[in-house]
Amino acid sequence: MLRIHVSRLDLSRVRMATRPDALWETVLSFHRLRDRRASTVFGKWRSESRARLNGEAQLLAAVVPPRGYFPDFLTPSQGGAEPFGFDAGMEALRDTPADRVHAELELMAAGRVRQRADRPVGQCGRGARTGAGGAAGAALPAALVDGRAGPPARLIGALRSYHRAAVEPYWPHIRASVEADRAVRGRALLDGGTDGLLAALPPMIRWRAPVLEADYPVDRDLHLDGRGLLLQPSFFCRGTPVVYRDPSLRPVLVYPVAHPGAPVFAEPGPWLGRLVGHTRSAVLSSIGAGCTTSELARRAGVSLASASQHASVLREAGLVLTLRHGSSVLHTLTPLGGSLLRGGAPHALPEGA
Repeated sequence: MLRIHVSRLDLSRVRMATRPDALWETVLSFHRLRDRRASTVFGKWRSESRARLNGEAQLLAAVVPPRGYFPDFLTPSQGGAEPFGFDAGMEALRDTPADRVHAELELMAAGRVRQRADRPVGQCGRGARTGAGGAAGAALPAALVDGRAGPPARLIGALRSYHRAAVEPYWPHIRASVEADRAVRGRALLDGGTDGLLAALPPMIRWRAPVLEADYPVDRDLHLDGRGLLLQPSFFCRGTPVVYRDPSLRPVLVYPVAHPGAPVFAEPGPWLGRLVGHTRSAVLSSIGAGCTTSELARRAGVSLASASQHASVLREAGLVLTLRHGSSVLHTLTPLGGSLLRGGAPHALPEGA
């Protein structure tokens, strides 16, 4: 179990990330690529991404094992709630001091040796964390220990190529899922303050003031010490949340967003032809930045039953995401829904994503 100790000062410094973090999504997606689970959500993405890869997985597998520790330097963070875009994140990664790079690579190698014993599995990938063993550095591939100026150029190139193949084509879907989660958490914050926000996090995370508990592969305590906590929803995180191993780094809790039952990356089906008429257009426009079914009915001037029916058709057509919020549901637009409202204008990608 993970226990995050939150003081009153920390509670006032809890923040929600403003968007997906490109490097977290890149690294965590590599875990999902090797999974055989959640085929409904990730199956289509896996087959398409694997077809575009060209040897990047071999080098990435050396620094991102299927379970246990992977180096903290792979997912740099910056101040505030604005995560790095991919290009800026890669620059921050490239600037990592060489001694830190090699220390964390050795720590990862030592962890791989320990994984041969009975060790719990970290669903999101950065679960079990252990102490370093200097001798384990000899187990590292030569491509990762050549040079002393920082992260090896081959690793930087592999991450960039992998991101372009497996993450960048799907960024609008990733962002829509994270924005839907932010809408749910925003409602919780408005309704109950920071206590309400922490209490409304996914069920594997439990707020028992002054401690935020989470399912975790190992037993660990993280003391925020007045630094606050950044909540980072992630599309590719699965099962359990993930934090940095190094307690001196800025506290970030990466947690999985909820996925709908239907395939996330599916193309609109033949039901799109049912999207005609002024009423449904008004319903789509009324969803805006997010609303419950009751709010949707009021905004569009229709009955509650009609609003629910229209939202269902819009959801089937891939134009709306629906997530549960307490006893109600919250509807938000997908990239396709937003593009349709703008007359087909593309959903712009963030810098470097």
